[in-house]
Amino acid sequence: MVSACLVSGYTDSGPAAAAATATATAADCETALPDSFWRAPVDALPVHPDSARYVSSIGAAAPLHPDFGSGLVDGRPIGIPITVWDTAVPESKVTFDIAEESDPSGYRIPRNARIENGPASDGDRHVVVWDRDLCRSYELWNAEPQGGNAWHAGGGAVFDLRSHRLRPDGWTSADAAGLAILPGLVRYDEAASGHVDHAIRITVPRSDESYVWPARHQAGAAADPALPPMGLRLRLKSSVDTSNLAPQAKAVAEALKKYGAIVADNGSAWFISGEENSGWDNSQLAGLKAFKGSDFEAVDASGLQQSPDSGAVAPK
Repeated sequence: MVSACLVSGYTDSGPAAAAATATATAADCETALPDSFWRAPVDALPVHPDSARYVSSIGAAAPLHPDFGSGLVDGRPIGIPITVWDTAVPESKVTFDIAEESDPSGYRIPRNARIENGPASDGDRHVVVWDRDLCRSYELWNAEPQGGNAWHAGGGAVFDLRSHRLRPDGWTSADAAGLAILPGLVRYDEAASGHVDHAIRITVPRSDESYVWPARHQAGAAADPALPPMGLRLRLKSSVDTSNLAPQAKAVAEALKKYGAIVADNGSAWFISGEENSGWDNSQLAGLKAFKGSDFEAVDASGLQQSPDSGAVAPK
């Protein structure tokens, strides 16, 4: 990857100045706005009245599982890779299986964008591109490169990271809940700094045929009020002792206490998502597996909503 910050040797009125501006713009691009639901603390919010049955249906005895790390598991990398790009890329041609709920254009996906679990994977094959030049996230599910600048995917979405606009009501994305994936991934740089300041994407085995704000789509197994809806906020209980965790695991656990996790897709119980990164220490992350479903509670986050079509939280 060639970043704009590597351009040098020009006068302040020429390309160097433009490159410096582009670099500053890229540096200012965060994965979520400060008043986004992703960054809203939920540690003081009330427990959801259906918390006990939600936790039971997900699996009270099932362990928490960090679905990310370093190295290989069964010959494949672990986690969802983030392809970071700071310079202009030509628009990609992307075709979809679920075209009616996918953004038809606007993707700038590098030809060498990384695919979840590797290019030979038969899993979810997510592609997440953090375009810090335009401050957008391009996200595909079941992505297959088609040669040249073309891709095919099950579904996809373009997210303006400087906007609170949600997907159209009823639309999916590269996630079943219709949410962006990038803001909910635990990144290595965050955990290494000791501070993860956002909610984390989580999967559950079965979900209800419903969704709650900020989710926009459901992929329910049944109309069953005991099952969690897409968009449900869960948090690690404040009483859970995290003091003996290694630094990387502690940063994640503290985020789960303060910001919680958001039900974003169907999958394995209590699997939280993070980026694939060689910097992760798997032995540290393994400490999170000591927690189980009963260490969590569902949160009534309805008071955070300012507008049903906006991801901005209501002012305090």
